[in-house]
Amino acid sequence: MALKASNRGCIPSFIVMDVLKAANQKMLDGEAVYHLEIGQPGSGAPRGVVEAVGRALSSEKLGYTDAFGLSSLRVAISKHYYDYYKFDVPVERIAVTTGSSAGFVLSFLAAFDAGDRVGVISPGYPCYRHILQAFGITPVIIQTDSTCRFQPTPGLLDKVLPLDGLIIASPSNPSGTMLLPEELSALSDFCAVENIRLISDEIYHGISHGRQEVTVASLNSDAIVINSFSKYFSMTGWRIGWMVLPPELSQSVERLQQNLFICAPVASQVAALAAFNCHDELEKLVAQYRRNRDFLIKNLPDVGFDKCAPADGAFYIYADVSAQTDNSEKFCQDILNATGVALTPGCDFDPNYGKTSVRISYAEAPNVIEQAIAQLRRLS
Repeated sequence: MALKASNRGCIPSFIVMDVLKAANQKMLDGEAVYHLEIGQPGSGAPRGVVEAVGRALSSEKLGYTDAFGLSSLRVAISKHYYDYYKFDVPVERIAVTTGSSAGFVLSFLAAFDAGDRVGVISPGYPCYRHILQAFGITPVIIQTDSTCRFQPTPGLLDKVLPLDGLIIASPSNPSGTMLLPEELSALSDFCAVENIRLISDEIYHGISHGRQEVTVASLNSDAIVINSFSKYFSMTGWRIGWMVLPPELSQSVERLQQNLFICAPVASQVAALAAFNCHDELEKLVAQYRRNRDFLIKNLPDVGFDKCAPADGAFYIYADVSAQTDNSEKFCQDILNATGVALTPGCDFDPNYGKTSVRISYAEAPNVIEQAIAQLRRLS
């Protein structure tokens, strides 16, 4: 008789990672690939980050830190909130994590029990619902569309009550849309009235195109804010992020961190501290993303992608391809096989309507974006 296996791993795959795997295999076979599928800056970490880690590796022990991270890094993160948002976040509320992924794990475990109901936006980052499912927490799909710019509204939330929690993202993955300050405030107020724990995924803050981000930490003292050094700071593989916690969850998250992760990787903490001194280099990357975005908005209609969500921020364009397919996964596979252009099927982000959508990342170097469009022209 076979030994028992837990049902916790019986969750859907993160499809973009399957696409990346197929694209990487194509590269190993010697074929050209244009990575428009993965939400990863085409550049590596800033030069100052690499230099700082090199110095630390040759001169420091790099042993365990406190569970919540290096004191100097937490101070730097606190300063970042004042410099960028003009809002004071006490150091005591900041926890350094192993990427935003660990932040989601810690926040879900600290804030919710098995059987609780947590609202997730669709289309949205699939790992929210997958992690919730693995913990026995019920993800409640809040379906959005172009009429609400793929963002939630109090009216949509009212239809799925009761909720114990709500996860939002502005800028959003995959749509790239952002909530206006008054819209974000209305959602925060709704959560306060209905006793809903608000979790704000702010990992794309710093990458916006004409709109200023607002941190939910400045609106809702009961909210959990999750951020990362992966996107704006161009440090995906370093796996380093942070949380801003409400005081009542601080001890729970600290104990969970101690037992699950001990602390975030210390070399990555050193790297993160140095990243705050690299804004000139990082702002040049944001300007590059913006140029890539403008290039795609101009050229995508010519290759069959003429219905796209407003790309306010992050580095994604979410396109309606219903005129071309009702099977986005096969559609993306066929494009990869025919052209080497890797796109992410919308079914990764929207289990109900994603079969007719695709996500296009413009985080790569401009020449990669231009070559990808040239390849797609062959199909049009």
